[in-house]
Amino acid sequence: MNQKIIRNLLLAGSLVFSANAFADGPSASMLSNTCAGCHGTNGSSVGPASPTISGMSKDYFLDSMVQYKNGERPATIMDRIAAGYSEEEIELMSEWFQERPFGRIAQVYDAKKATKGKTLHKQYCERCHEDGGRMADGNGILAGQWIPYLRYSMQNFQSGARHMPKKMKRGMDKLVKKHGDDGIEAIVQYYGSQQ
Repeated sequence: MNQKIIRNLLLAGSLVFSANAFADGPSASMLSNTCAGCHGTNGSSVGPASPTISGMSKDYFLDSMVQYKNGERPATIMDRIAAGYSEEEIELMSEWFQERPFGRIAQVYDAKKATKGKTLHKQYCERCHEDGGRMADGNGILAGQWIPYLRYSMQNFQSGARHMPKKMKRGMDKLVKKHGDDGIEAIVQYYGSQQ
């Protein structure tokens, strides 16, 4: 058989195979792997400005992506990225990340502030952020996140750039009134210390 005919048959066969492979749409794994550039392999962040998203609850992931997509949550790029996904694709990714173990990273923290932060967490945050902020609930995992990311998030909440739930606002107001910004930094150090 002519080499040109063989080549064309192989090319046609590979195109048919490729079309069939994607007929049902992209897989959860394929969609989620696109997040690795910022959020690390399997969602375990290696960059201090990006949160770890592995182990995140499905509901929290969905809510976050919808907020980004609708411009309700401040972002440098996530608003544009989220807008590119369908509801079904976001649902697939939320399930995939929920099944991955949360990856904590060793980072430098202030032990004295972290000790104070543990006490403040119990007083002001534990009701919603259970188990020292380790619970993968509707509020996200705080324990083990990057300290710079936690600081950025707190600044967004305090400035009003990011919506703060009423319960959180009441607790934050009490914390700041009694301990000032040092109290917030202590809690941030506590969460970052959990490795």
